[in-house]
Amino acid sequence: MRTPIIAGNWKLHMNPTETVEFVKAVKDQLPQNSEVETLICAPAVDLPALLDSAKGSQLHVGAENCYFEDEGAFTGETSPKVLHEMGVDYVIIGHSERRGYFHETDEDINKKAHAIFKNGMKPIICCGESLETREAGNAESFVEDQIKAALKNLTADQVASLVIAYEPIWAIGTGKTATADQAQEMCAAIRQTVADLYDETTAENVRIQYGGSVKPANVKEIMAKKDIDGGLIGGAALKPDSFLALAHYND
Repeated sequence: MRTPIIAGNWKLHMNPTETVEFVKAVKDQLPQNSEVETLICAPAVDLPALLDSAKGSQLHVGAENCYFEDEGAFTGETSPKVLHEMGVDYVIIGHSERRGYFHETDEDINKKAHAIFKNGMKPIICCGESLETREAGNAESFVEDQIKAALKNLTADQVASLVIAYEPIWAIGTGKTATADQAQEMCAAIRQTVADLYDETTAENVRIQYGGSVKPANVKEIMAKKDIDGGLIGGAALKPDSFLALAHYND
């Protein structure tokens, strides 16, 4: 049985003071891990405040990115080794904004996945197509290629433990949302890709999130779908009340 995972991706929002206030507002009202796993992925400058204030609560902590080397002459990058030492559980990689604005390649994302596992954390690997790709009828093959590249040379055990986040680029921060059926269709295709690459057991264990304008008003319908195990959520995860409503979608 896959544990649902509701994850906030704060992007370039929140300062350390706001981070502490947010955690204080949610920490005693979160579901237990056996019901729903809750996670906030915050900017690197907020991680110390987030980790400290979340201590002893059900809230997991993730980073929004890392580099694929532990140390070296890589000015401005974030070390996966240091993230692990700090107590971070997850790292988002392959987000469309990283791919688009910062020109990250499939090879970069695969190298980051290996570095994250080497350092005892779990990657949240993002994938998703543009509107042009979808309208051309190539959405599934495009996302399949992203998954194949991201998972290259990872073991079945590693893949079973990671999280894949399907985020159609046309639905991120636009107010547009894939219908629950569209999201289910793609998440099912992703799960089949994992089965083809590995086996049915690995595919049944990997958790697949949907991201793209998920909010309290639509989360229940999205989460009811067979192959959707959670949400990677932007704007709606910035307010305590909204995040709690998402975390308690099944109440």
